Amino acid sequence: MQPRPLCHVAVALALLAACGRGAPVARIHASGGEVEVTLEVAATPEAQQRGLMYRTSLADDHGMLFVFPADANHAFWMKNTLIPLDMLFIAADGRVAGIHANATPLSTVSIAVAQPSRYVLEVPGGFAQRRGIVPGDRVELIGVGAVP
Repeated sequence: MQPRPLCHVAVALALLAACGRGAPVARIHASGGEVEVTLEVAATPEAQQRGLMYRTSLADDHGMLFVFPADANHAFWMKNTLIPLDMLFIAADGRVAGIHANATPLSTVSIAVAQPSRYVLEVPGGFAQRRGIVPGDRVELIGVGAVP
């Protein structure tokens, strides 16, 4: 195998760096201090239906953000989800409307918080307690883009 010219390597590294900078994040202004979560965004019905199903792990500073076109009392279940998750229900104004902690893997029980939300952030189970996140805390979404 011939070595690649140095300029090709530099271009590839620059592209990788640019991709990393554009990753969306949730900056949570929590009672326990500021927390950042790198996001995967589930903005389409297909992505929302799949969610985090079949995954065997989720890094502690990563999560999946479900983006909805309107405020509603959104409900979730854990069917085919193998890891416990915390669900942060976030209102359109960025306020944490409610938290469901440590959702039971593989359960088909409906999970909601009886408060309207525009977004739901799924993070590893126990995350909210470890980071001091409580209802009423503010979430700033960076790089998420337009709501469908």
